[in-house]
Amino acid sequence: MENKFILRVDCPDRVGLVHDITGILSERGANIISNDEFVDPDNKHFYMRTVFIHENGNDEITDSLKEILGPEAQIKVVPPGKKRAVIMATKEYHCLGDLLMRNRFDELNMEVLCVISNHNVLKSLTQSFDIPFHNVSHEGVSREEHEQMIKSIIDSYNPDIVVLAKYMRILNKSFVGAFPFSIVNIHHSFLPAFIGASPYRQAYQRGVKIIGATAHYVTDDLDEGPIVVQDVIPVSHQMDLKEMINAGKDVEKVVLARALKLICEDRVFVYGNKTVIF
Repeated sequence: MENKFILRVDCPDRVGLVHDITGILSERGANIISNDEFVDPDNKHFYMRTVFIHENGNDEITDSLKEILGPEAQIKVVPPGKKRAVIMATKEYHCLGDLLMRNRFDELNMEVLCVISNHNVLKSLTQSFDIPFHNVSHEGVSREEHEQMIKSIIDSYNPDIVVLAKYMRILNKSFVGAFPFSIVNIHHSFLPAFIGASPYRQAYQRGVKIIGATAHYVTDDLDEGPIVVQDVIPVSHQMDLKEMINAGKDVEKVVLARALKLICEDRVFVYGNKTVIF
């Protein structure tokens, strides 16, 4: 039986890369059904995402590509299947509820393994979708102890992605470092504007005409990780603060879902503090 695989390659650019890579796939009996590539003009780096059909996506393909591309190349053949995700949340329901509904109807190529929260507010919502819920209270423990308890739960599920669906606590560097470029956050503003607390109040007080949201990878630098998806919606002077917040919730959940779909389809390459997205 033939299966669909995704080949991801990033390496220093040179003449003939596409020819060499597709030639290897052809020699190994793979049928290419889509291909995207990009060369960053600043650092002369090459990125390629190729979808191909093959009986088993065998290791010979990877080994042969390593031979012709050299040790600096990052090569990955992704087998069929959904990405495994753990969701972290606090009290706000809109992003979590949207992801649980999309997960139920297989919209994201993602399997939600569990939800972890430092409050019990979202327990009934989560369990209504037959998803395990873990309440890890932060009361009476240090931030490091709290994060270690959360990490132990995450490790037990062995996810591909950790999703911060309005998780309202800043994570320590040691926690972030345990999941490099695997934690995805939704930020309630069009970064880099209005960073920090109460962004909608900041926006409201400034009389902005658009509000937005940013989905990004979490790094050691607060709210400055590589951006995956951003979007904005118009607002007007006729809207009060509550109406603006409700409008912002809509764009937040859509932006987060779009970002996760791209990631779960292996369309996102991270380089430096930027992304290439096919």
